[in-house]
Amino acid sequence: MLAGPTAVGKGTVADQIRRRHPDVWISVSATTRAPRPGEVDGVHYLFVDDTAFDAMVEAGDLLEWAVVHGRDRYGTPRDPVTQALDLGRLALLEIDLQGARQVRETMPGALFVFLAPPSWDELVRRLVGRGTETDDERTRRLQTAVWELAAEPEFDATVVNTEIHATADKLVGLMRARAREAPARRPSTVPLGPSTVPPSTVSPSTGPPEHRRS
Repeated sequence: MLAGPTAVGKGTVADQIRRRHPDVWISVSATTRAPRPGEVDGVHYLFVDDTAFDAMVEAGDLLEWAVVHGRDRYGTPRDPVTQALDLGRLALLEIDLQGARQVRETMPGALFVFLAPPSWDELVRRLVGRGTETDDERTRRLQTAVWELAAEPEFDATVVNTEIHATADKLVGLMRARAREAPARRPSTVPLGPSTVPPSTVSPSTGPPEHRRS
């Protein structure tokens, strides 16, 4: 499970793994938000309307789902994940913090990796630089990012996203190491870079109830 704050580069890391490590199966989340430029339906996300998403929730077809910033919904289709694991494949879920917590309850033996930015300033630069949000949306996402960064200790490992190729390889290395462990053994915390703390920090227990993917 890969999670981290807004604009940290989770989707970009997943794309690099898809290219550099084709043996790794990557889950495709369903979402009610509109596609961004360059996003392909069925590759980056499954773009669905509210009616279709409601049906997936009602049928129990989602391993986890969450409301993002009080507007859009994201969720992980259950069956593809189950099929990949049954085939013994390395599987990567790129999800938000709320989704990671849901999955932790049902799949406690999975490896949970936190993707961190090199610094708070770099995180802000990446969010502003991608130019896909309004000023109000950026402010809201950065407020959520403070809370998301504070949740880093909940994860089994941290990877700092400094250089995209190295980050992708490091994450896959962690996945392969975990796959070699006995199924009953829970992963140990393996910090792979310095933690990032923004100018102000809040406790995970007091943060907002809604999070984001990308």
